[in-house]
Amino acid sequence: MSSFKGKTVFITGGSRGIGKAIALRLAKEGANIVIAAKTAEPHPKLPGTIYTTAEEVEKAGGNALPLIVDVREEDIVQAAVDKAVETFGGIDILINNASAIKLLNTEYMTMKRYDLIHSVNTRGTFLTTKLCLPHLKKGNNPHILNLSPPLNMDPKWFGGFVAYTMSKYGMSMCVLGHSEEFRDYGIGVNALWPRTAIDTAAVRYEIGGEEMARQCRTVDIMADSAYHILKRDSKACTGNFFIDDEVLKEEGITDMDQYAVDPTQELQMDFFI
Repeated sequence: MSSFKGKTVFITGGSRGIGKAIALRLAKEGANIVIAAKTAEPHPKLPGTIYTTAEEVEKAGGNALPLIVDVREEDIVQAAVDKAVETFGGIDILINNASAIKLLNTEYMTMKRYDLIHSVNTRGTFLTTKLCLPHLKKGNNPHILNLSPPLNMDPKWFGGFVAYTMSKYGMSMCVLGHSEEFRDYGIGVNALWPRTAIDTAAVRYEIGGEEMARQCRTVDIMADSAYHILKRDSKACTGNFFIDDEVLKEEGITDMDQYAVDPTQELQMDFFI
């Protein structure tokens, strides 16, 4: 029997990209997937809504609960957590994937945009973790996985876009703190980050366009890495800042070309590595 059969996974920002890929990967193992994201109506440029993702989750073998969620709003997150528990009986895994990005220096960063990226990235992660905690404490091999980078104090990661770096490192500091705080509950709290850029909407429309996408790996490498982390004993696997290909190599998977968008291209390394 699959280790995810009947488990409930609460994923923020799960309507597209890495969050959706993880949802589908765990759905194949029979998990219940709570798709907590903002996209209810189709975007003219970005494919995927919570409802289309829910259909794919069901086709993949999981049970889906699509919920319109803005992780900045406490009442909305609480209602989503309550609905997840009402529907599936509990929450076993939380994946803090929702994230906002804006790569601007201090001079050009508006405070409205600053507030957005910090409210979604750091505060949204903390809030969702806080509200899921009572249920994770009762979960089956409970895990929290934040999609955030290792804490690297090299000034080059701050000099160009300090506001964004602080917001993502805030998510990573949640890993550092919560892994220790929740240790006695047996909840594994870890971070996962890609070694290379990943072909997502953020890369195509915010950073580098179609050309850069060819130098990326696909979302599948993050989905497979998350799957292997979340299978591990939550009591023993906590406080780690995992890199996607390192996780796979530990599992005996060495062919990384299978994840390349275009294997003939030199890969673009991701931030913070």
